[in-house]
Amino acid sequence: MESSRSGSPKRRRDEKEDSDNAPPSKRSASHTPPDASPTYRIAERPRRYSREHNEDDRQYRQRHSSSPRSRSGSQSSSRPRSSSSAAPLKPTHLTYKTTLILRGHKKPISLVKFSPDGRTLASASADCTIKLWSASTGALEHTLEGHLAGISALTWSPDSKILASGSDDKSIRLWDTQTGLAHPTPLLGHHNYVYSLCFSPKGNMLVSGSYDEAVFLWDVRAARVMRSLPAHSDPVSSVDFVRDGTLIVSCSHDGLIRVWDTATGQCLRTIVHEDNAPVTCVRFSPNGRYILAWTLDSCIRLWNYIDGKGKCVKTYQGHANKKYSLSGAFGTYGAEQAGAHQHAFVASGSEDGSIVLWDVSSKNVLQRLEGHTEPVLAVVTHPTERLIASTGLDRTIRIWKAVDEPVTNGSKVKVEVEDKETNGFDSNILPPNPFAEG
Repeated sequence: MESSRSGSPKRRRDEKEDSDNAPPSKRSASHTPPDASPTYRIAERPRRYSREHNEDDRQYRQRHSSSPRSRSGSQSSSRPRSSSSAAPLKPTHLTYKTTLILRGHKKPISLVKFSPDGRTLASASADCTIKLWSASTGALEHTLEGHLAGISALTWSPDSKILASGSDDKSIRLWDTQTGLAHPTPLLGHHNYVYSLCFSPKGNMLVSGSYDEAVFLWDVRAARVMRSLPAHSDPVSSVDFVRDGTLIVSCSHDGLIRVWDTATGQCLRTIVHEDNAPVTCVRFSPNGRYILAWTLDSCIRLWNYIDGKGKCVKTYQGHANKKYSLSGAFGTYGAEQAGAHQHAFVASGSEDGSIVLWDVSSKNVLQRLEGHTEPVLAVVTHPTERLIASTGLDRTIRIWKAVDEPVTNGSKVKVEVEDKETNGFDSNILPPNPFAEG
């Protein structure tokens, strides 16, 4: 089993051993921080390749191959309870179609990210460059050059003025997106490839995950490390901030998902599935109550991390993911229909070149998008428009748009009133933040 994602499509582990130029993988002094036993319970807290293009790219593209893992199609055991009340029509599938195809990178593309204001799409590649595109027209606005190796990580500041990038050259750079120029002081401290980045909601902090198995929390203005967490016993593949910035989630090929207190650096929760499959990407849900995790057993799992030791409440299947570090996103649909509720979907790429969209609550496949000719490494949704961007090993970026009304089954459907762990992401049903007071 191997994983790869990036513009640094993530490498196989066997390549980690025999690549001449790869820096040695260092183990943290503390492989597994002791399970935290905080004085309070978490619910009581106050508010990415394995394509053999050429030998020079092999080390960059191939990161991990893991020993065979057992597969389990284990699903959430909780069953929805039907309500007698009827709701407006719920779409049974979606109708996204390609509207733009962007070309320009010379090597496979690891990531795409829409800016928070929705105007710009950033892409990172193994060709050591970042490109900024107009999200509406697809016009190339800037090519950002400065990294000395492939780029695995991108994140936008909340005001869309700064873009941060992480590279296999072990550095993190901050870019002025108006001028296309890099800030003079890179963030240095990781001892190996930088895999993943995320800005805090206020934009004053940056969290990074690295091949050196550590998670760093950075003070952006001072360009210094605020806190170093010996987070995992394998490379850290993904990090994310919760919506209010009080928590960080990290994951690794060691199969663990960990939730950290931003202020103290304390590990509040360690989540592991019984199969212990390598975890390649984690995302907090929009309401902050769940964690969505991609694993190398062709599953995406939704975890309620607040209750108990963490509970897997949904498992999404139908895509292929055994080799590469894939990433995806949440999206919404249904609100454009008169009187309809807003529903949530999960979007992910697949190693067969397709993109799969699942309804969050029912786990039904709403649409399978075809167009890419090679594995799709990254999928993102637009912050306001009904747009999806995708990219991968075929070196192209596709912009997909929902071009007409979703098809429905023509009859009213019952709303699934599920238990509190498995409700959807309707803001009228779930609190906006599980830790908010009042």
